[in-house]
Amino acid sequence: NFFHESDIELNEAFAFASRIFDDPSQLFEQSKNFAKHLYEHSTHPKIKVGEFYVTYFKDCVVDGETTDAIGLFKSESKETYLKVYTQGENFEINSDDGININKLDKGALIFNTERENGFLVAVVDTLSKGAEARYWYDQFLHVKQREDIYFQTENTLNMCKKFVTEQLPEKFDVDRADQAEMLNNSVAFFKEKEQFDLEEFSKEIIQQPEAIESFKEFKNNFESSNNVSIEDKFDISNSAVKKQSRAFKSVIKLDKNFHLYVHGNTDNIERGWDEEKAMNYYKVFFKEEL
Repeated sequence: NFFHESDIELNEAFAFASRIFDDPSQLFEQSKNFAKHLYEHSTHPKIKVGEFYVTYFKDCVVDGETTDAIGLFKSESKETYLKVYTQGENFEINSDDGININKLDKGALIFNTERENGFLVAVVDTLSKGAEARYWYDQFLHVKQREDIYFQTENTLNMCKKFVTEQLPEKFDVDRADQAEMLNNSVAFFKEKEQFDLEEFSKEIIQQPEAIESFKEFKNNFESSNNVSIEDKFDISNSAVKKQSRAFKSVIKLDKNFHLYVHGNTDNIERGWDEEKAMNYYKVFFKEEL
């Protein structure tokens, strides 16, 4: 959604889009305003020049509803392509530079829905790296993540991972295998359940009363430091789980020689100390090699 710290009407991109939706004949006039606004936020020397397009789409389907949309696209790179055509009985080949439509550099689709919340906006930026390149999101569009079930699921999983990998080993006597098991169980909980319930998650995954208390305290600190609000109950977004679960790799890295990938059943892993070699070791039990 578009947003503004004091009044959404003061968000320039929101204002230009609103005028177009109210009167589509304003498209060209407001496209100039969009271009000027983008130019004002493209002064950093690392920001690439390019071409800017403003389009109007009719009859888009969003969440089962039909609505119009405004497309904003900036192309910062061109690719060489070949044009092959017949000339009499022969073929001729020429080259030209153009925009690869399969590799969108920067884009935004502004849907004419949820106007009271700053419209529904889909944004992509595939090229920019570094803080100065956030201008497309932060300065030009000035958008924030929509606080839907995807938002809740994504932030809760991120919070759980940070608790297990950062706070849990700091305050409690847990080894890497225990951490790996809890990470696996956390992801499994989100994959198996349709709704997240903080109390249910705490009892099933965290289990120990002292750790549960620490987890809830960590949740409050996470919300404060990241300026987000995580609800105690919400419907789980499967797409968010699928994306976030890639980061839940339960890997025990041993020096620079070995990586142990733990997928479950940590009872079959034992950690110890070898007096003779003066080194730590892991003992792994299994029934067969696959």
